[in-house]
Amino acid sequence: MDRMKEKICVVTGGARGIGRTIVDRFAEEGARMVFALDVNDSAFGELEAGRKNVRGAVVNVTDTAQIQAFVEKVVVEFGRIDALVNNAGITKDALIQKMSDDDWSAVINVNLGGVFKMTRAVAPQMMQAGSGAIVSIASVVGLDGNIGQSNYAAAKGGIVAMTKGWAKEFARKGAKIRVNSVSPGYCRTPMIETVPEKVLEPIIAKTPLGRLAMPIDIANAVLFLCSDESVFITGQVLRVDGGLVL
Repeated sequence: MDRMKEKICVVTGGARGIGRTIVDRFAEEGARMVFALDVNDSAFGELEAGRKNVRGAVVNVTDTAQIQAFVEKVVVEFGRIDALVNNAGITKDALIQKMSDDDWSAVINVNLGGVFKMTRAVAPQMMQAGSGAIVSIASVVGLDGNIGQSNYAAAKGGIVAMTKGWAKEFARKGAKIRVNSVSPGYCRTPMIETVPEKVLEPIIAKTPLGRLAMPIDIANAVLFLCSDESVFITGQVLRVDGGLVL
């Protein structure tokens, strides 16, 4: 229970769904502090209850000033950030002829721009310290596409491309910074609970392991990539989709 022992961790979109489960796993595995970032504080009370190593923080991942202020505060208090998980994301699905400019921009700004802005703020601290792990949540949609998700697919595909570039960029001059991404398949989160079961049934039928992912499945993959168990893994995209795409 100490795979994240003494590590300072930051998880965006950490108050709910997959992000919340990642926060829980890091805390259980001995992290010194896990910061759960979200755009509002409504879930922070429950998130922090009874735990000294979990702290909520209101940060909009599209707001450069908020991000920089948060990172500077963490570094002043703890001296470093060991793990960054870029998890925050939204969906605004529509067929391309019905997708508005606003819906395109909103998803790109959060799902892709947010990952860029958070990493831009945290990576220099890691490079100065000489070590760190960055994991960004992509999607099988970013690798294989999906009808009605031009914005989401573009953002998640961009995460994969940035991951590979950053794995090279951040390891220069001997810095041991690892950058990877996790590409979940369809996962039982509040976001997907609005999807009718009749839509999900064919997806489950095509999945060799016979079910949708649970948040814990994704969180355990992220935990591995942020822990010292994966010290020689970087620039990789780990599918966690039950074999949906083979």
